[in-house]
Amino acid sequence: MPMRISADSCFVVLCVLVTVVAAAPAHAQVSPASGEAVYKTYCSSCHDQAGPRVPPRDALRKMPATRILRTLDFGVMMAVAYPIRREERQAVAAFLGTNEPEAAPPRSAFCSADRAIMSAPPAQSWNGWSATTSNTRFQTSEAAGVTAAQLGRLTLKWSFGFDGDVTAFAAPTVLNGTMFVGSASGTVHALDVRTGCLHWIYQANGPVRSALLGVEDGGRRTLVFGDQIGWVYGLDARTGREQWKTRIEEHEATRLTGSPAVHNGLVFVPAASWEETRAIDPKYPCCTFRGSVTALRVRDGSRAWKTFMVDPPKRTGMTSLGTATLGPSGAGIWAAPTVDARRGVLSVATGDNYSHPATDTSDAIVALNLTTGRIVWSQQTTPNDVYNSACGRMGANCPADNGPDHDYGASVMLVRTTAGREVLVAGQKSGVVYGLDPNLKGKLPWQTRVGQGGTNGGVQWGMTTDGRNVYASVSDMVRLPAAAGDPPLGDARFDPAQGGGLTALRLESGERVWFAAARPCDPPRPGCSPAQPGALTAIPGAVFSGSLDGHLRAFSVEDGRVLWDVDTAKAYTTVNGVQAKGGSLDGAGAVVVGGMVLVNSGYPRFGGTPGNVLLAFGID
Repeated sequence: MPMRISADSCFVVLCVLVTVVAAAPAHAQVSPASGEAVYKTYCSSCHDQAGPRVPPRDALRKMPATRILRTLDFGVMMAVAYPIRREERQAVAAFLGTNEPEAAPPRSAFCSADRAIMSAPPAQSWNGWSATTSNTRFQTSEAAGVTAAQLGRLTLKWSFGFDGDVTAFAAPTVLNGTMFVGSASGTVHALDVRTGCLHWIYQANGPVRSALLGVEDGGRRTLVFGDQIGWVYGLDARTGREQWKTRIEEHEATRLTGSPAVHNGLVFVPAASWEETRAIDPKYPCCTFRGSVTALRVRDGSRAWKTFMVDPPKRTGMTSLGTATLGPSGAGIWAAPTVDARRGVLSVATGDNYSHPATDTSDAIVALNLTTGRIVWSQQTTPNDVYNSACGRMGANCPADNGPDHDYGASVMLVRTTAGREVLVAGQKSGVVYGLDPNLKGKLPWQTRVGQGGTNGGVQWGMTTDGRNVYASVSDMVRLPAAAGDPPLGDARFDPAQGGGLTALRLESGERVWFAAARPCDPPRPGCSPAQPGALTAIPGAVFSGSLDGHLRAFSVEDGRVLWDVDTAKAYTTVNGVQAKGGSLDGAGAVVVGGMVLVNSGYPRFGGTPGNVLLAFGID
């Protein structure tokens, strides 16, 4: 993920992270993982004690192990689990929990036989991270089915709850009127867009937040997607049956956040990782992960080529505590690649290095040959950005001369201007938006600052464009110190008036057209921030942007005035009978298709408000 977390910014519940991690054994020594040992190291100091907000060990022993693992992966304990290997999480979940399966959805949640899957016209589609392979996140009037003038008539049509989850972060895909969406539990759902009924469900090995990509393959439509532990899947879109699955990276901390892209029977899968957070442990040898793109054949998941963003790591020295240091590392790819078929290249945006030495492919836009994966050119915008999560407390694994942690988390957009010229547009956590010339190896005709930038600032998950202007929102959240009397499991405290903002830039020159300031939280409350880190979406005349305060707003492309505003942070009665509520909006943005506006609500990481609901708005 493009934002980083430090021990200072974790929830107060992380008592074990601050007091126990320093004494944890080196991860290399915990193989095979012992669930009892992991529990004693990371969990016992809280769960062996009586407390009103911490379930005791006896209560955990009555829970399914799958539910405990979900809580560690992307639940209320995810901040504790960041430094813990997935193998260790699985071991402690099995040690504590039961073998009982979690309850399946009730029969009433499934569609009737007369409601066929993918039966709507092809125009009612949004395939993958963006409606097109150019990653502009722009939906045409025909496909959107709603105009800017009609937005005031949008009302909630249905809601769907993700059972047991506290985050709703997956990016929806819509194909011919059927939505395919993952979840923090790893359950992939096929839903009817009009009613929210279920066609089928599939259980992945790990949490799924990337958008599923529908690919035509010999008369069959295959859904390709990755999970948060490194697996890539190919499913039959009509039935949900698994066609193939493969793990594309050997590194245990692999994390597949970016959605795949496709061209000529190959799907391109970007890889990032959790390894930055592993470095919190002072005995973890940091670092060895290498960002990459893997090209897989759609027909069977076999590998066509693979390209790493940095060279193989070597030992470079040791920390003050005597732990080995390794590098180069990092340059993960968090977002969907962009296909440029005319030039035969794939454009990706990379993250920072985790350890020295710094490389010239970190914090960069990199173009790869579509057929071979060979790097054609690379344009770095922030050199020498070496950072990991140990730097939040200046721990032993924090590199010298670290930061500024300005990596890319948003896809590059390939846009044709009104003058007929093509430009690549990239937004960075630095708060700067860049225009690059794809004909001149990424030369920078313009660059414009739209925010302050920082570890939790700048452009986070994605911009949008209508071909005339580029629209960029920023996070720039401001965290406040915890106050006396704050509950240990409460949301983080943010400045309720600082952060956020939406800027329109002229595509041709990067010149600012207008700026719409964020709206302060009203009333101010824990977990509320006006920051706007989530991806943007545009239709003719309007731009949709969510914020950590739970509001989804549509802004006029002419002057930035608000056309529509809905607060998603409340409880909902869902079509599948799950208790659900909304929270902060972050990560994947809204999808507009067939007269519907679809958005997930709930994002507790970094202190936002939890939630577990998918919302579908339509015109009355």
